[in-house]
Amino acid sequence: MASLSRPRRAFWGDTRFLVGIVLVVLSITAVWLIVTGSDQARPVLRADRTIVQGERLSAGDFQVIEVGLGLSGDDYLGPEDLQPGQVAARTLPKGEIVPTAALADADRDRSTTIVVESSTGIPGEVQAGSVVDVWFAPPLDDGRTYDTPRILVTDVVVRDVIESNGMLADTAARLELVIDRSDTADVLAAITGGAALSVLPVGAGS
Repeated sequence: MASLSRPRRAFWGDTRFLVGIVLVVLSITAVWLIVTGSDQARPVLRADRTIVQGERLSAGDFQVIEVGLGLSGDDYLGPEDLQPGQVAARTLPKGEIVPTAALADADRDRSTTIVVESSTGIPGEVQAGSVVDVWFAPPLDDGRTYDTPRILVTDVVVRDVIESNGMLADTAARLELVIDRSDTADVLAAITGGAALSVLPVGAGS
């Protein structure tokens, strides 16, 4: 007696088939979202000049440009996101599109600025935005010579190179530096103690 064969289940009722359909739909949707997001340009801020860490920000420091940033667009600063009292959390080179993480509130910022004189001059590559080490040599008891130079503070940012004006202007090389507030006392003590200070690009003294 011939055995009765079981009826074949319709292919669309197969679980694996249904899962495959769902995966295809999800893949198409994801691609569509990525393409759509990349095509939608939004206004963002671009640094119109080099902005040094700790510097207060204003609308005049930026240009508004339209950029297609896709799904990462929310990670960058739009014109409406700039608030009074914000400072740069790091140095922003001219032309950089500004990420939101590069801003900080002024009352939470741990940096301050101080002007120092470099007794050995300023290397040509040092400019606003450069990261430098500050060395100091304390004066010896004879008042004419100095002790062996050593590191005072490291990895500080140059906010400005101060040019002397006029034929009779002081020829000392001066820089405005952005330093951590915890280093302020040491730097002021070196200055008031008559130490010879030197500013070198990071790595130059190693």
